[in-house]
Amino acid sequence: MDWFSRYVLGWELSNTMETGFCLAALERAFRFGQPEIWNSDQGSQFTAADFLAPLKQRGIAISMDGRGRALDSE
Repeated sequence: MDWFSRYVLGWELSNTMETGFCLAALERAFRFGQPEIWNSDQGSQFTAADFLAPLKQRGIAISMDGRGRALDSE
């Protein structure tokens, strides 16, 4: 979701903790551009090297909420 416009840039749904569905949503969102900062929680799908790689390749700063702090980004 773009925080300024509140526009949903991409989403996927899965009942697993695998990174594949997160990567698919990330790639779909990149079609609209790229953020300066990526913020997420510290879930295993978001801390996986294969998920972080496209962010790092594009020079996007990575911000993760503190452990157990689900409301940090609100």
